[in-house]
Amino acid sequence: MNNNTQFRRFFGAALTIIGTVVILFACVAFLKDGKPVMGLSVTKGESAAPFIVGMIFFLSGVSLVRES
Repeated sequence: MNNNTQFRRFFGAALTIIGTVVILFACVAFLKDGKPVMGLSVTKGESAAPFIVGMIFFLSGVSLVRES
């Protein structure tokens, strides 16, 4: 395994973990419905943005790990 493959796996794992955390935050914010979550008040409609960003991070991380 060369350094490029190791970097891709590490970066893919990091993106997957970050994506999972952001998706979980979006789910908790969706269920709280406007009440503060970690100091941020996010409405149901606004919780869609972190969910989409989390899905992008998660899917790109999984594809990086799978390809390397």
